[in-house]
Amino acid sequence: MNLFKHTKGDIVIWTVVLLLSLLSVLVVYSSVVALAYHYKDGDTGSYLRKHIFIVGSGIFLMYLIHKVKYSYFSRISQIAILLAAPLLLYTLMKGVSSGEASRWLAIPGTSLTFQTSDFAKLALITYVARMLHIKQDVIKDFKTAFLPVVIPVIIICGLILPANFSTSALLFLTCLILMFVGRINTKHLLMLMGSGIVFVAILITIIVKFPNAIPRGATWKARLDNYWSGDSQTNFQSEQAKIAIATGSVFGKGPGNSTQRNFLPQASSDFIFAIVIEEWGLVFAIMIVFLYVILLFRGVRIANKSEKTFGSFLAIGLTFSLVFQAMINMAVAVNIFPVTGQPLPLVSMGGTSIWFTSISIGIILSVSREIESSKQIKETVATA
Repeated sequence: MNLFKHTKGDIVIWTVVLLLSLLSVLVVYSSVVALAYHYKDGDTGSYLRKHIFIVGSGIFLMYLIHKVKYSYFSRISQIAILLAAPLLLYTLMKGVSSGEASRWLAIPGTSLTFQTSDFAKLALITYVARMLHIKQDVIKDFKTAFLPVVIPVIIICGLILPANFSTSALLFLTCLILMFVGRINTKHLLMLMGSGIVFVAILITIIVKFPNAIPRGATWKARLDNYWSGDSQTNFQSEQAKIAIATGSVFGKGPGNSTQRNFLPQASSDFIFAIVIEEWGLVFAIMIVFLYVILLFRGVRIANKSEKTFGSFLAIGLTFSLVFQAMINMAVAVNIFPVTGQPLPLVSMGGTSIWFTSISIGIILSVSREIESSKQIKETVATA
């Protein structure tokens, strides 16, 4: 029986998705033990059932999206980008707060919340891909090409920034790369990069000197101080992650045998990669990194083969966004970067974040499906 007989698009990406999803179920079930004892009287099964539902529905959503012709997302992006800014603004004012950050909106009638930044990220990348496609004939012009592309980027990233600096920075970097691929004037890009560097430098100065002058400034300062100091007493999360990685060694303790899941905050989400290493070992962790590299390679390959520039830009932007997020999560887990709060795509426990990731991959697969269909038509015509 062919597992992929009802699916179209890049079979390698489908394989990567299924492997990471299977790993997610196994590791999340192991890592929620502490959560279960705190909130569910030790009932880890409730977390497992919910996570399986989220992952399964995410794959089904991916399947539905990959059946949609990717060109439709160009039109949808026009509506989505108009909704994104008000949603982000409303979230900042009225959203569900956690850790001094208003990032979530409650979904009426359910116990679920969703991060509006996930929606805004998808909307912005799709919209930038659309604008770059439309403006190709005048792409080097500042007024007619650069400004219409960069203004939505600044607005959306600026609205995400107060509650989620890392997501804002990653989204800005993704859009910057997308603009570079889209042949935006290099001079304009350098100007944008320079402005971004100056802004970050000013922001860091304010955080260090006057942390209470901006929302979450004190939290950001504490994270930077903890990272730079290397003090095990103040850098608790990173220290627990290091212990997990060190005790996991090359081949791990075995599935379900993690010790640090009882001490590591966000063991099932932000620091799940450390639990993977502890239980499955460094060799297996390297294989996971390799899966994301494969995803990157296949996404770039799809972009190169797409006959339409919109499809190319869409595949590039969404692929880079997902892989960048994965690399940041893993870098935080091994203490290369300060704590950021980025989940590991397709692996970390989550709700709607998994669904938005699934939508993104579904769109990439939709571009791939169109490439396959076009190739089949050409082969049919050639042999007729």
